[in-house]
Amino acid sequence: MACEPWSGKLDLYLDGELPAEEMRKCDAHVRSCPSCAADALALVRMKREVQAAGKRFTPSEEFRLRVQRSVNTRSALGSKLSWNLNWLRTAALALAGLVLGVALSVNYVGKSRHGEETIQGEIADLHVAAMASSTPVDVISTDRHTVKPWFAGKIPFTFNLPELQNSDFSLLGGRVTYLDQAPGAHLIYLVRKHRISVLIFQERPGQGVAGDKLRAESSAAKAYSFTTETWSQDGLRYFVIGDATADDIHRLAALLKEAART
Repeated sequence: MACEPWSGKLDLYLDGELPAEEMRKCDAHVRSCPSCAADALALVRMKREVQAAGKRFTPSEEFRLRVQRSVNTRSALGSKLSWNLNWLRTAALALAGLVLGVALSVNYVGKSRHGEETIQGEIADLHVAAMASSTPVDVISTDRHTVKPWFAGKIPFTFNLPELQNSDFSLLGGRVTYLDQAPGAHLIYLVRKHRISVLIFQERPGQGVAGDKLRAESSAAKAYSFTTETWSQDGLRYFVIGDATADDIHRLAALLKEAART
C-alpha cells in the first residue's frame, strides 16, 4: 500500500527529524491521504497533551527542598546510603508514574486557562481536521451572500465576509466548528492551490492572544509550516491559518478586517 513507507515515519515527520527530501515527500503524502492525515492529527494531539501535562505537573521548588531535607535528616541519623538511594529511586519512579498517568488520562483539565500555545494548537487541529476530511465544508458556495446566511441559527453571532472580486482569493464554503465546546464559523478560502481556514468565535475572557499577528508555534503548526494571524474585532475573535505565504495570510486578514467594519 502507498501508506506503508510513511505510516511508520509519522513520529519523525511531526518532530521534523526526517531528511529534507523525505520531509517533502511525507508532507505531500499526508496532504493527499486522509488515513495518514488522521493518524498524524491523533499523534499531534497526543504529543501536545503529554507536553502540557508535563509542564502542568512539574515538581515545585518547595517540593524539591522538602525531599532534600528529608534525605539530609535521614543521613544525619545514620541511615545507610543504600537505603537513601533506594528511597530516592522509589520516589522518582512514583513521581514519574504520576506524571505519566496524568499525561495519559488528562483531557484538557485546564481548558478554561488556555495559553497562547494551547489555543494555537487547537486552531491548528481544527484546520488539519478540515483539510483531511472528505467533506471539509457543509455549505458549498463561492457566493458570500449564500454562505453567510447559512450560519443563521447555527451560531450565536453574525459576521461579514469580504468582497473577493479583483483578488487572488476564492471562497469554497463553510462549516460550523467548535472551540472549547463553543460554536463558531469555519470558512475555507483558496489562493493559488493553497487552502486557508478562517475561524470566527465569540471573544471570551481568558481566550485573548497577545498581539495581532503571530506565527503558530504548536507542534501541529511547526510540522505543517502553518502561518496564523489572529485579532479581536467587535466582540469576535478571528483566526486565519494555512500553509500559504505569510503575505497571503496577511492580505486575507486585511480583507476580513475591512469587511467587519462595514
